[in-house]
Amino acid sequence: MNKLYFSLLTFWISFAALGQTGYHIKGNVKGIKPEAFTLAHYFGASQYITKDTAQADANGNLVFEGTQALPGGLYMILSPSKKRVMDLIIGAEQHFSFSTDTANVIGHMQVKGSPDSELYYKYQQHVSGYTSEINLLQRQLQFRQDLMTTTKINNLRRQLMEYYKQFTQENSNSLTGKIMRAGAEVELPTPPKRPDGKPDSAWLFHYYKAHFWDNFDFSEERLVRTPILQRKIDRYMQELTLQQTDSLIQSADFIIEKALKAGNKEMQAYCIWYLTNQAENPTIIGGDAVFVHLADKYYLGGLMPITDPTTVENIREKVNTIKPVLVGKTMPALSLTDTAGKAISLNDLKSKYVILFFYDPDCGHCRQSTPALKALQEKYKTTLDLQVFAASVARAPEQWKKYIRDFGVQSWVHGYDYSFRINFRKDYDVNNTPMIYVLDKNKKIIARRIPVEQLEGFLDYHEQTLSAK
Repeated sequence: MNKLYFSLLTFWISFAALGQTGYHIKGNVKGIKPEAFTLAHYFGASQYITKDTAQADANGNLVFEGTQALPGGLYMILSPSKKRVMDLIIGAEQHFSFSTDTANVIGHMQVKGSPDSELYYKYQQHVSGYTSEINLLQRQLQFRQDLMTTTKINNLRRQLMEYYKQFTQENSNSLTGKIMRAGAEVELPTPPKRPDGKPDSAWLFHYYKAHFWDNFDFSEERLVRTPILQRKIDRYMQELTLQQTDSLIQSADFIIEKALKAGNKEMQAYCIWYLTNQAENPTIIGGDAVFVHLADKYYLGGLMPITDPTTVENIREKVNTIKPVLVGKTMPALSLTDTAGKAISLNDLKSKYVILFFYDPDCGHCRQSTPALKALQEKYKTTLDLQVFAASVARAPEQWKKYIRDFGVQSWVHGYDYSFRINFRKDYDVNNTPMIYVLDKNKKIIARRIPVEQLEGFLDYHEQTLSAK
């Protein structure tokens, strides 16, 4: 399990035990089997934290109860196979009952004693009437296009939006109202015209991004226990942010600053944890800098409100390892011994490009990657002045030499640490093999953690970028 995930998950489980009034939730669900069902709250969009289990009887009756209050949020009841049976919103009132039928959970749901869940299903039942009619009309359009049907659909959608606005306005202080509002789309104004008379789509995009969080209340910690926050973060970071390091850092800081200003520690902790956790495994070249920035600023800077000393020290160690080998930095010196027993230094290579290939001769992925890297070096050795510096991280010199013979890669520059003094993991961030760096003639890192299969595309793109400059 991811270390950052585990530390924050532990907090949420312990925090949820601090309630005072207890809970008693009695349900009757026609159609369920006499099995054990789980009550859990959302933790992001794809995770959940179990709070209780209850055994259903032959008539579909089950009771969840405990002596400590549950943390408020959007909950789900799960079957033994982890299939979601229904949702419940648990707010201040936690002694309530509900009844429904698996044939139509929403349509047959009746709740007594929980204002938030009552509102939630009142809204769902009202909306389902509109959506059923809209779906029916849309199916008709598949067979016959006509203006009247299209007009009906548009009218129904407008009525649906008006109902939503009225519902969230009338119930703005309820947890249900806040959840509904948090997930709502931004209303877009009519954009100005461009000089050619067309709507200015760029203006509209910037307006949408600037107002994306308008409906989300960062001071409401119960929104952490819904899937809405994670989904909004993902969309803002992946769809509304340019996938470049500086832009990603700016957007991540923007979200976290909103949480910090709102003052709720759980909200702050989730935003910092989730964004840092996502940045641990970047999907863009140079993306490690996002993780280093967030970890450095919020965890090591003391702004992360919920963590433990062990986690902080683990993060500090990782940041200290990655920082010197980020894209844009000069590769730290590396001196090894070649197959003839002579000292060979990375700085001795004068090629325009150097592929620094850390590998283990017995690593299956390394061996699979070697033929492709060999072909790449042969293709670009002359045209791009490209050389491979292959550094074995294994402590087995005979296997190292056999690897070179087996794959016929004698044209590469090979190095081995006979002194056994180099800590490849700590000094060069070699946590897994193969680990690849792409260096320019000055040994500046222009790419790292890049698969062999993507090297050719990257080199072509980099050459085009240099030519454009």
